[in-house]
This record gives sequence, structure tokens and C-alpha cells, in this order.
Amino acid sequence: MQVGQAQNLEFPLSDRDVDRPVLVVGIDYPDGYEEAAHRHRRAQFLYGSRGVVLVSTPNGSWMMPPQRGLWIPAGTDHSVRMLGRVAMCSLYIDEAVFQGGFHRCEVVEVSDLLRSLLIAVPGIAVEYDPDGRDGAMVNLLLHELREISPLPLSLPLPRHRRLAQKCQKFIERPSPHDTINAWSDELGMTRRTFTRLFKSETGCSFVEWRQKACLMSALPQLADGHSVTSIALDLGYENPASFTSMFKRLLGSAPTDYRRKR
Repeated sequence: MQVGQAQNLEFPLSDRDVDRPVLVVGIDYPDGYEEAAHRHRRAQFLYGSRGVVLVSTPNGSWMMPPQRGLWIPAGTDHSVRMLGRVAMCSLYIDEAVFQGGFHRCEVVEVSDLLRSLLIAVPGIAVEYDPDGRDGAMVNLLLHELREISPLPLSLPLPRHRRLAQKCQKFIERPSPHDTINAWSDELGMTRRTFTRLFKSETGCSFVEWRQKACLMSALPQLADGHSVTSIALDLGYENPASFTSMFKRLLGSAPTDYRRKR
């Protein structure tokens, strides 16, 4: 295992010639730390016990809250930004020996058993004994990774240039009050053309995408201890109840419960 401060690391770590299916790295990142676009030969699984991680690819953005995981397929170009101080365990997994994972980036739920393993495995050696205790932990970890399920914390970006520019601008200042009519008028499209284009380019409806953008804007603020009321009003919701309803619908728990657990 390698542990260190982010500024002292050499990348890409996953390209090291290690004859093991999993390479484990534990890293502490300062607030605001960024990694420019890069790729790994192995698949990567991130788990942060503290802080929020934003991963961006040419196809979209994924926000990993504390206590959740993020799968990045091998060969995926991605950049990373830390929102708050981040304590992270990163696994580099040889997909040739692991039949699991996803074909695209996904934020995932982490079970109690998987969380315990992710806390423990940074203590193993790089060339751990496959037949010993460390090897048994890694094998169990791989079994648990096959059971992970995705969460709705991806924000796909369109390839259409003008629509992509509009989406990027919205991400910087999301609002639940933006409408299909306003966007289609600004882009010089009919409502029908816009809705078809948005769906084909992002894989979701405009309303779904808008809600996810608002949710992803709220998570770092909740992790920092901001009140639900202040977040809801900053995002443009008329009252905290409307924001809470959207939050529960997408993540399955109230924002107050989420903040308390973090």
C-alpha cells in the first residue's frame, strides 16, 4: 500500500507493474486539490470517508459524497476535484481478472461490510500474499464490489456545442425554475426539437437533469454543515420542503439525515 499527501504522488499509479489483481492506495487531499485529465490502465474504485469528490469526463460529471463509492472504467479520461478535505482509499483493479463493474463511471452505494474492508485494506502491502490474510481480504472485497448498485449522482453532458455551453453555465448556477421553454427559446429551437435533442444527448429528460444538477450543487454544502433552509433558498426553491422532497426522491433520505450521518 502507498500512503501519502496528494502533492507527492506520481501518476498514473495504476500502470505500475504489480502482479496482483488490486493495487491499494490511501491518500489525503487538501480542499480544492485538482488532478488534470488523465487515464488509468486498470479500473479505479474510489471511496472517500471524508469530503466530496467531483470526477469529470468528456461525457459528464459524477459527484461522490462521503461514505459512497465511485467506479471509473479502465482507460477513461477523467479529471478530479476535491471539495473539502478528502480522505480517500483508491483501488486499481485489473479488469482481466475481475468480472464486474460498469461500462461507464457510476457513483455507488457502499454496504457496511464493503466499507469495513475499504477501511482495512490500505494496510496491506503492494505485493500482498494472495494465500494469506491480505489476499483473503482482497478476494472478499472483490466479491462485495460485484454487488454494488449505482446512485443517481451522474450529470451527463451533451455533445451538441451550444446545448453543452448552456448546461455548463447552468451547473455553475443551478435553479429549479429554469424551464424547457426558456432554454428552447434561447437556443432557437421548438420545444419538441429541444426535448428530443436533450433526451438523445444526455439520456434523461430536462427536468431529471435539472434536479440532479441542483442535488449535486447541494451535497458539498450539506457536507460542510450548511443548513437545509439556506441551501434551498440559495438554489431558488421557494421553501425547504420543496428542496427536501426533491432530495428524498433522488437519494432516498432527507437532507437533514444525510447531513447528520456525514
